[in-house]
Amino acid sequence: MQLATWNVNSLGVRLPQVLDWLAANPVDVLALQETKLTDDKFPAQAFLEAGYNAQWFGQKTYNGVALLTKSALPVVDVVKNIPGFTDDLARVITATVGDVRVVGAYFPNGQEPGSDKFDYKMAWLKGLRDWIKVELQTHAKLVIMGDYNITFDDADVYDPIALEGTIHCTEEERYQLRALVALGLTDAHRLFPHPPKSFSWWDYRNMAFRRKLGLRIDHILVSNALKPLVTACEIDIAPRKNERPSDHAPVVVTLA
Repeated sequence: MQLATWNVNSLGVRLPQVLDWLAANPVDVLALQETKLTDDKFPAQAFLEAGYNAQWFGQKTYNGVALLTKSALPVVDVVKNIPGFTDDLARVITATVGDVRVVGAYFPNGQEPGSDKFDYKMAWLKGLRDWIKVELQTHAKLVIMGDYNITFDDADVYDPIALEGTIHCTEEERYQLRALVALGLTDAHRLFPHPPKSFSWWDYRNMAFRRKLGLRIDHILVSNALKPLVTACEIDIAPRKNERPSDHAPVVVTLA
């Protein structure tokens, strides 16, 4: 079983690229973030024709998430956003796919430390953690994947000194991420050796991708029950080379 996550930064713009990627990489589950589409505009038929069912949760202009699953896979118990946390933004979609609980999430950016948006990010992260703790009690096999907008440590940052204490790299954010992992989750990417500067996001400006000025902020966390089954976890940077690409690359985990 292969599961992937990709912040497409506007599905309206990137739909042909997503379809092309799925044709070349027929993963079982693909979590999308920043679809930026209202629910009535979601291209469900295009994915159905490509062999994928879709669950989606959108809003105009911003945010928006979706789960694409191969048509043969049973999908049940779909939940939108974080139960118990009041939020008007479309950030989380969850479903049980086969026997795996899959959470696809677009974590808040936070803008800058000390801002109202940063405070919202901290509250959102605690709300997510409280809910995931409950989910793990009933779903031993759980994956939470998406655009986390947080780096784990300096290895995830192209210039740790210059970016120390800035958004995505603050101790407050990393504490919240470690607390989430401490529930019984593992960063699938770190289970395997990877070259230095293995990033998943690069700014559109200053030729950042070409200069390898990136961050690893797209993560796949797996529960203890799934950890022994993980055989690979890779970042596919090929789509970042496309014309008019997303600024994020897909991350793919393979389970035995």
